[in-house]
Amino acid sequence: MTGSSVSVMVPPGGAIGILGGGQLGRMTALAAARLGYRCVILTPEENSPASLVSDRTIVAAYDDPTALAELAAAVDVVTLEFENIPVSALRLLESRIPLRPGPRALEVGQDRVNEKTFFGDFAETAPWRPVRDLASLQAAIAAIGVPAILKTARLGYDGKGQVKITSAEQAAEAWATLRCPDTAADQPAPAILEGFVAFQREISVIVARREDGQTAVWPVAENVHSNHILDTTTVPAAIPAGVAAEAQRIAITAAERLGLIGLLAVEMFVADHHVIVNEMAPRPHNSGHWTMDAAVTDQFEQLVRAVCGLPLGSPDLRCPVVMKNLLGDDVAEWQALLQDPTAKLHLYGKAEAREGRKMGHVNYLKP
Repeated sequence: MTGSSVSVMVPPGGAIGILGGGQLGRMTALAAARLGYRCVILTPEENSPASLVSDRTIVAAYDDPTALAELAAAVDVVTLEFENIPVSALRLLESRIPLRPGPRALEVGQDRVNEKTFFGDFAETAPWRPVRDLASLQAAIAAIGVPAILKTARLGYDGKGQVKITSAEQAAEAWATLRCPDTAADQPAPAILEGFVAFQREISVIVARREDGQTAVWPVAENVHSNHILDTTTVPAAIPAGVAAEAQRIAITAAERLGLIGLLAVEMFVADHHVIVNEMAPRPHNSGHWTMDAAVTDQFEQLVRAVCGLPLGSPDLRCPVVMKNLLGDDVAEWQALLQDPTAKLHLYGKAEAREGRKMGHVNYLKP
């Protein structure tokens, strides 16, 4: 951990506003309750997972000015568990109450062009080009080559909003599939073309940062995806110490350059013993769920500590662990999972199990 000066503190007994009502908000609210805080959720979703364990829920659109004012009046600080929130709403909140993280982190994280440009100053990324129309896509393919991936610049997640291109002849079909509007050169690009990375491993690093610059970074996690959705996370990652140190350096540098207060997760590839940045999320992350049972301080408690100005806890690993996501009907196996004494089960309180929907996770501890 680094940093030492004192930041503005919200003491236990205060209230934390959370933008978003999903499972990340739920687990943040539970961690906040352990430290004596109340949570108020703002979400457009009725009966959200976070609302079931929180003091109060405001059901409204994220950009509803009346709801934002109501939230600001009810809490001492606001954080988020969902980054696809209009920046204009964040600026309105920031004018009324401490907002952690602030709009800067979301301006970068919400747009792949901004994200790639940001990381390109201090880390390696896959080759990429902004794409505004079919002609610029064809030019990007000529410059980068194939295979490549066409991605929407905004709002893509879990494999949504992207098309793999294996030949230049697929350009028109890919552009039509993605359904991005053509844009002028002075407007934000609606998509990017990203060169394919022949990686050996997918990893991620989560770092917490406080207002005074104190940081704490967890060990590197190794991730395996299935159908573009995280399947398992293993810690420690099976990578050389030098690669792990470089991945942690990138995450800490990003948090510092963003002036971030809260959590930052950075997903990366390991290719030929060097690190390539994929994307970031300025919030708790699925690949950090292992921390709930195998780290001295879990990511959700650390988020509460960071945004409330409390000293950060130790991110050290207590024992090796494998986290397994429970998607859709996987949750029906809860009884069998509880038969394993090394398994720590976490369910999200979602009423309906749908294919690919994250219903819970289980941490398998390896003492």
